[in-house]
Amino acid sequence: MTFEQQWIEYDYNPFILFNSDGKILSLNAEAQYLMGCTDASTIYEIAMSYASSSFGFNTTFVDLEFGRFKFFGVTVGYETEEEIGIRLYQTPTFKFTKPRTDVDLVNVYTLIDLAISSNSIGSKTIFLKELDPTIPEVRLNANHFIKLLNKIYASMLQNAEVKTRLYFRIGEYIRYEGEKYTIFAIEVSGDTIEKKHLPGVEMLIAESNLYLDVKESSITVNIPMILK
Repeated sequence: MTFEQQWIEYDYNPFILFNSDGKILSLNAEAQYLMGCTDASTIYEIAMSYASSSFGFNTTFVDLEFGRFKFFGVTVGYETEEEIGIRLYQTPTFKFTKPRTDVDLVNVYTLIDLAISSNSIGSKTIFLKELDPTIPEVRLNANHFIKLLNKIYASMLQNAEVKTRLYFRIGEYIRYEGEKYTIFAIEVSGDTIEKKHLPGVEMLIAESNLYLDVKESSITVNIPMILK
C-alpha cells in the first residue's frame, strides 16, 4: 500500500469507489463502518445524484444521516464511465475518548428496571419493554447511567405509554486504539418529548462514552460494548 493509499484508508471520512453497475470496487476503513448503517445502493444513488454533468469532480454541501453517521457534504468524481468515487464529509458527533476508570461490570436490565420503577411512582404512564435478552454485562458507571435514564424517562412522563427497547445495532461498531467495539442501544419512545429535559440528557451524554440520537418522539442512547 502506497503512502497515498494509506491516507485514504485511514481517513476519518468514508471513501467508496463503485463500478458502473453500482458494485463496490474498494472502500476505506471508515466506509466499512458506514456500510453497517446503510447499503451500497443507497450511497451509489447519492454519488450519481451529485456527480458532475461531465467528467471531473463536484463537491456539494448536503445534510445526510445514516445511523450514528452524519455528513455535511460529499465530493463525487469520475474520469471514465467505468468508475465513480464518492467521499462523504463526516460531521463530528461522537468522540470515543479513553474509557472512564470509575466503571464496573453492570447488568443493563437491572438499571433499566430501577429507572422505570423510580419514574413510575405516582405516574399514570404505562411502561412497556422490548429487551433483547442476549446483552451481556458491560462496563458502565451505574450511578451516572441511572441519572441519564431518569432524565430520559422524565422527558416522557406526559405520555400515556412509554416503550423501552434494548437491542444490538447490527453491523455497527466503534473503533478505539485498534479495538473494535460492538454497539447496542436503549431507545425510549412515546408520543412526545418534553424538550426542557434534553439539555440535562445531553450534559450527561457528553460526560460519557455514549452518543445520543434524538427524534421527534424517541431518545436513543448508543453504547459501546466494553466487557473488560
